Amino acid sequence: MKRKWLCSFVAMGMATVMLAGCGGNGEASKKEGSKSASDDKVKVALLVTGSFGDKAFNDSAQAGMKNLPEVLGDKVEYELIEMGNDKTKFEGSLMDASESDADIIVTGLWDMKEITETVAQDYPDKKYIIYDTDIDYSVGDLSNVYSMSYKQNEGAFLAGVLAATATASDMEHANPDATIGFVGAKDTAAVINDSAVGFIEGARFVNPDIKVLVSYVGSYVDSATAKELALTQYSSGADVVFVAAGPASVGAIEAAAESQKYIIGVDSDQALAYDGKPEADYIISSAIKDVGGSIVKAVERSFNDELPYGKHEVLGMEDDVVGLADNSIYQSVVPEDVRKAVDDAKAKLLEGEVKVDTAFGMDESKLKEIIGNAQ
Repeated sequence: MKRKWLCSFVAMGMATVMLAGCGGNGEASKKEGSKSASDDKVKVALLVTGSFGDKAFNDSAQAGMKNLPEVLGDKVEYELIEMGNDKTKFEGSLMDASESDADIIVTGLWDMKEITETVAQDYPDKKYIIYDTDIDYSVGDLSNVYSMSYKQNEGAFLAGVLAATATASDMEHANPDATIGFVGAKDTAAVINDSAVGFIEGARFVNPDIKVLVSYVGSYVDSATAKELALTQYSSGADVVFVAAGPASVGAIEAAAESQKYIIGVDSDQALAYDGKPEADYIISSAIKDVGGSIVKAVERSFNDELPYGKHEVLGMEDDVVGLADNSIYQSVVPEDVRKAVDDAKAKLLEGEVKVDTAFGMDESKLKEIIGNAQ
């Protein structure tokens, strides 16, 4: 499947040399990396919660790591570490990596926020990069930690524009109802609510009267519940659903294929993961946070002494890390006028003509009002 991103993301290469190993704390853990006898290389270790093969963040981060040698040549070697799902092992895994010969340690998501804040202070000579979360730099000396999060509300806004325009189109599986859906992971997660807010505002940018069904799985891994919620939304009139539920999103994708309705994926270009399978035809796009690309850029900036360790940055569309997936399905299934509506909305966002609210720092009553009024 041909892949192209609306935000001109960095293409992901694949390193060919890998070494398998075993993780610390007595738990089997997959490690792989490009290894060299040279001590002159900067060694970068990626630790992910869960495992690779999630068709989302972990796979994107893995692809970014594998692209490091393509960008930085023989100046870098990398290691990939799966920490599994036992949260009690996460801190020990990060300590093990900190005790190793890794120079830069990359990890991510809110599960690793407080752990990184604690461990990084004990290893001031190590450098840490943490993605998709911020760090509380007031808890101690964290001048060796760079944190980055993403404006997922911008990508979700475009997803909302796509969904609202598609539901009013003559696309094969669209129905007459101006009803679309959002299935999120946890209603307590600001990052998920940020996607919900962006999606709703994008949809209402197209049609102020559109109905947006909103449901939460309560988990990032419960694909069965995600499927059930998506099936309910489809049966309630939605013909396009945007799912932002991490690995649980696969359940909603299954629901789309079974219902023969459309779905917009999240985090990575999820249609690529289903290339050649029936599900792919229903994934009309994905709201992408290019975790892998942002890791590559962060490590490259670190090499050039340009990465602001000790600070947090929020990356968005203007940084080429947020947008919608534009692949062969998007080009063939989504009509040109619908794609133009998305392009026009993107241009307005980049030019500052349109502003998208964020759930971060939003009063809870306002958040509930936005979601409640949409349904």
